[in-house]
Amino acid sequence: MSKYQESKKIVRSYFQDLENSKPEDILKVLKKYTSENYLWRGVYPFREQNSIEDVAEKFWVPLMTSLKYMQRRQDIFIGGTNEISGEQWVMSMGHFMGLFDAEWMGIRPTEKIINLRYAEFNCIENGKITQTGLFIDIIGFMLQAGINPLPPSTGSFFVYPGPRNHDGLLFQDAPEKEGIDTLKLVNKMVDDLSQLNDSGAMGCPPEVLEKSWSKNMIWYGPGGIGASYTIPRYQKQHQLPFRNNLKDKKFNGHICRFAEGNFACFFGWPNLSNTAIGGFLGLPGGNISADMQVVDVYCREDDKLSENWVLIDLPYWLKQQGLDIFQRTQEILNPSL
Repeated sequence: MSKYQESKKIVRSYFQDLENSKPEDILKVLKKYTSENYLWRGVYPFREQNSIEDVAEKFWVPLMTSLKYMQRRQDIFIGGTNEISGEQWVMSMGHFMGLFDAEWMGIRPTEKIINLRYAEFNCIENGKITQTGLFIDIIGFMLQAGINPLPPSTGSFFVYPGPRNHDGLLFQDAPEKEGIDTLKLVNKMVDDLSQLNDSGAMGCPPEVLEKSWSKNMIWYGPGGIGASYTIPRYQKQHQLPFRNNLKDKKFNGHICRFAEGNFACFFGWPNLSNTAIGGFLGLPGGNISADMQVVDVYCREDDKLSENWVLIDLPYWLKQQGLDIFQRTQEILNPSL
């Protein structure tokens, strides 16, 4: 059996059992697949949960109750060895799709089909899931439900596709060298940007990006920022607003980072710290340092990165600065709750 087949098998079975379960049976599924010291990390307002009872009660049961007939529709599925600390991890990215039939997060149901974008990292040790990082795009969900809690975005938000070549589901292990090449390219790109941060520079010359990125790169950002296509539009619609309107940018490292085949991924807790000086997301600055939890999933074509799916816990970043977009949305649009 190939190196990551057992870990992939465990995660795929977990996903299948979870999808086939009723909300009242979710705890049984979690007990079956997770370890005693299980640690779950998620976006605001869920954050860290240290018991499967809390994971079920606070996250899965409300979500699966609200999204009737919920499906996990995967676009990328990869496994690998975490280069930070050596464990095996499996990453799945795609959308949870269902009928939005009951209130969730203070958002009124639409009774229509809806997609909740996600990236999920599961650490497998001794046949059990010991850690999960599950990041979802709640602002993107709100936009589909007709609610925009932020000013107009610089990019374009829509239900994003998977890889252009539709080759992201690596249920069988890819040749090891491909993953090594992909991770090397991603790390080079991260190092280039870290050096830029350390220098105190606010902007970014396009030549820095061209070292690692295809000129026709696609950047799929979170709701509130949106997606961009080509290096010039990516810089105009995300990178330069980010770099020019946030100061004191500090890279804090990653919890998990690995690659398989032409795909790589990472997340941090937090990845970044920065201070808004005004303009980012169309909002004023507050001179408050705030942490960002970020997920990046990359696709490599030849010697360049071609696509990048990004989730940023913007609600938590805003919460640290005094704005709770969920509380505000509920109080204005769903005050009876």
